[in-house]
This record gives sequence, structure tokens and C-alpha cells, in this order.
Amino acid sequence: MEHVNLPLILTVGVLVTGVIWLLDIFVLSRPRKRALKAIEATFEGRDVTREPEQSRYQEAIAQAQREPLLVEYSKSFFPVLLVVYILRSFVYEPFQIPSGSMEPTLQVGDFILVNKYTYGLRLPVWNKKMVAINEPQRGDVMVFFPPHLPDTYYIKRVIGLPGDEIRYTDHQLIINGEPVAEEIQALLPADAPRVKLVREQLGEHEFTALKHLQPGMYSRRGYWQVPEGHYFMMGDNRDNSLDSRGWDVAFVPDEKIVGKAVAVWMHWESLFSLPSFGRAGAIK
Repeated sequence: MEHVNLPLILTVGVLVTGVIWLLDIFVLSRPRKRALKAIEATFEGRDVTREPEQSRYQEAIAQAQREPLLVEYSKSFFPVLLVVYILRSFVYEPFQIPSGSMEPTLQVGDFILVNKYTYGLRLPVWNKKMVAINEPQRGDVMVFFPPHLPDTYYIKRVIGLPGDEIRYTDHQLIINGEPVAEEIQALLPADAPRVKLVREQLGEHEFTALKHLQPGMYSRRGYWQVPEGHYFMMGDNRDNSLDSRGWDVAFVPDEKIVGKAVAVWMHWESLFSLPSFGRAGAIK
């Protein structure tokens, strides 16, 4: 998934507008307060409930209270930016799926929600874990920064946990010596099949994977020992996914985790198509 550094943009926006607001409270507003006192002194003893004194008084007060444009904008934007910042940084963050590496689970154009607190609260921008909550579980669909592209979001399924021994030979996944059973759901296309849809289960997650009848380059043979604090990732589209099987550094460290993908909320493939909510639901 393409990465625009929104956490950094939001952090800067919140800091700048917040500082300007505070600066106005303690420094910039002083001339306005003095002007208001001067107006009160000027109109002292006058009947400001009657015209034309009322109009003159109200106009003078409005002029004295007028804030600089930068202060006005900062006060308007700061609460909105702060709410968005908190939600995106610590609760849920939306993403759009740009490739088919997770088909059939996730399709190009799916808009998903990623839970940012499932695996612990992390400091925005630096992604430093502040509060440990849960650890990734086998079968979770996870968003992360891959080891070879530290500024690009990836989404794959957690296959190997720290300490696991992973083997993948001709589409047969073996974890710690135990083969993962697969159940063929369909052959596509029906008249001259080239791929198969298979049902697999990892931990509590039962999902459908897509495999070519002829195993691709990354599906023929591989062996990996997952180090502590790292995870082995694979796409559900097993022969069209560049993942831990093909990276020079195969494993995703804990500090590169972004969050757990939990739901599809909309599908919108392009600007020239209509958005659809038919695929909305939890991610298995």
C-alpha cells in the first residue's frame, strides 16, 4: 500500500495549531484585552443600550476582539485535527487495498479499518510501543512496514510467530512439523482451471487462499526459522504475493507493526466506478 506520511502531517498540524492557540491565550491576546478595557473606560457613564451609542460600542468591542487570521484558523482546526490524530494514531486507521496479493480475502479497491491498539499503543511517527497489550496471533491479517521498504505500508497474513519453524514445499505449508490441511473449494476457471481456491485454518482464523495449480517461484520450496521478536508473513494469493518468502530479510520485526486489519467497510475500485458496501464485514 502506498504510503503518505499522514501521522507526521497530523503531528505537525496538531503541534502548530495547538502552540498558536496557547500563544494567543498567554501572549497574543494581551493587546486585545487592553483594548477592551480602554473601550469600557471610554464608554463608562454612557447609555450603551440606546442608539447611536449602542452601535458605536458594539462596533468598537467587535474590532477589539478581532483575532489575527492565523489565530482564528488555528482555533478552528486544532480540535478537529486533535480528534483525527487520536483516532488514527490510537484507535482505527483506514487504508485502501492497491494490489491483489491478499485475494480472495481482500480485493483491489477494498477500504479497510486497521485496529491500532490490538498489538499495543505506539507513539505516532516513531512507531515506538508505549503500552503492550496483545501480541500478533497466527492467521491475523496485519499491516506493517516491510524490512526492505521502511516507509511503505504492506498487508499480509501472519504465518510464523517468534520461534516457529516454517516450511513451504509445493504449496504445502508446514509449521513446527505440522502440515496445515487444505480443502479445495473450487477450480478456476471451471472449463480450463489454472488456479484453485482452498480453505485453510491458522489458529482461530479460517480463510480461503488462492493457489496456482502449478506452484510459482515462491511456493516450490523454502525453510525459515523465525527469530524472537519477528514474524513471518504471506499473502493469501500465494503465487502473486511478494512476502517473507521473497524478501532478502524475511522477517518483520515487532517495531514495524502498524496494526491488525479487522474489517472491510467499503469497496471503490476507481474514481470512475461507484462505491459499494456489499463486501463490508469482518476480515477473517
